[in-house]
Formats: sequence, structure tokens, C-alpha cells
Amino acid sequence: MKGKGRPWSLGKKVGLPVVFLSCSVFFLAGFFGAMLLSQDISSFRPNSRTLESVDDEEYESMPHGYTGESSIDSIPFQVLSWAPRALYFPDFATANKCQRIIEMARANLKPSSLAYRKGENAENTKGIRTSSGTFISASEDETGTLDIIEQKIAKVTMIPWTHGEAFNILRYEVGQKYNSHYDVFNPAEYGPQKSQRIASFLLYLSDVEEGGETMFPFENGLNMDGGYDYKKCIGLKVKPRRGDGLLFYSVFPNGTIDQTSLHGSCPVIKGEKWVATKWIRDQEQDD
Repeated sequence: MKGKGRPWSLGKKVGLPVVFLSCSVFFLAGFFGAMLLSQDISSFRPNSRTLESVDDEEYESMPHGYTGESSIDSIPFQVLSWAPRALYFPDFATANKCQRIIEMARANLKPSSLAYRKGENAENTKGIRTSSGTFISASEDETGTLDIIEQKIAKVTMIPWTHGEAFNILRYEVGQKYNSHYDVFNPAEYGPQKSQRIASFLLYLSDVEEGGETMFPFENGLNMDGGYDYKKCIGLKVKPRRGDGLLFYSVFPNGTIDQTSLHGSCPVIKGEKWVATKWIRDQEQDD
């Protein structure tokens, strides 16, 4: 019994501090090791699928040509669709600029017209487009507002401003709409064209309480079975917000018509919709 009791007595006097010290060392080592390990693991996690902010970074501009610019611009945008190619530009213009454009156009509004296809006339196309509008070129605007917008559109499209038609300023009141249509002119339906519309930029000049969305019913190939009702408001819808811009392309890079670029304006249910449309062509336009 004494022989068995002696090791216990020795452990009690010497072993406990050693054990306690050993446990403390292993605990601390495990704790810090876990921290380091967690850091290593986190470094192997996939990056978030969001773009990093570059607001604080500075860029050195490159030497530029006669028609280039000396500064670097940052214009935020979002890709809404690849079929059709549609991009959204938040806060493209200030509220003051939008209101200025509305006031320029208000006194000259007339019922919106259509380009007729073979066999069409005012009677058999009644009700397709019920908005009112007017055309204003940047050169007619003494305030310079439209010139600023036009230059900015040229930057985001990489198509010179000389390829753009005059701005079509449109107002949609309650119940007014524009049935689904193409901005591009198919020669088979409209006859030979001197130049072709390849892209459209819509600058929303006002908020709309309800309705008035720009819609793409054939987005990603949907509803293209031949039974689509052109009066329906379906598909990808873009809600108008004052100052925001929407760019979409009517043709592919090879010049053929993109059938998914069919679009329209849903009826305004509550409020009023104002929009400035810039149609962009493949050739320079007379001012």
C-alpha cells in the first residue's frame, strides 16, 4: 500500500503544476493555431461576385489624340440582359437637367407618329402609339443641357454623337402606351434604308407612380412562338426613374437585326411619364 501511495504523493506535489502548465501551453497553442488556420482557410474562399469600388483609386490618363479627352470618367452601369443587349445607367442625368428638358418640350407636344410599313396608314395603326412628343436637337438648346447628355451618350455607346437623331421628347399620360415594336427598320417591311438605327438610349425624365415600364417581351427568346399579343405588357420590364438611362441595341455586331430587341412602353396607370429618346444610326446624321 505504501509503495502505491508514494507516486500519488509525488504527483500531487510536483505533477499538478506541470500538468497545469502543460495544459495551458497546449490550450494557448491550440487557440492561436485555430486562429491562424481560420485565416488560411478564409484566404482560399472564392471571391464575392461583386465589383470592387474604385472610387478611392487614382488613374493616370494616357496621351490622347485630337478628338480624345484628357480625363478619365466613371459612369456606373448594370447589364440587364444579353438578349437583347440592354444596359441600365443609374443617375445618368440630374433632376434639374431632366426638368429643364421637360420644360423645353412641353409647349411643342404633338401626337406621336409612326413610320408606316407597307400597307399601313393612320387608320389601321390607330392606338399603337398614343403618347405625345416633339423633336429637339442639341443645337437648338441654348442651355447646353442636351449637348451634355448627347456627349455622355456617345461615351457609353462608343458611337460618335454625329450618328444620333434629334432627341424625341415624349410624354405618356394615364392610359397611354406604345405597343411592342422595333426601332430598327427592316428593309423587307419598310423598303431600302439610307442608314439604319442600331441602338436606342432612353433617358427617363420623370418618375412614374405606377405602370409605364419599358418592356422586352422576347427577352432571352421567350414568347417567340408566333402567338404573342403585341398589346401585352410582359417580359423584362424596366421601371422609369427620373435621371436613369436605358441603352439597348437593335442589331448584332454583324448588322443583322436582333429579334429579341422588340420592346414597348406599358400603359401608365398612375402619374405621368416623360422620356427623352435618342436613336443612334450606323452613319452620320444631318444636324
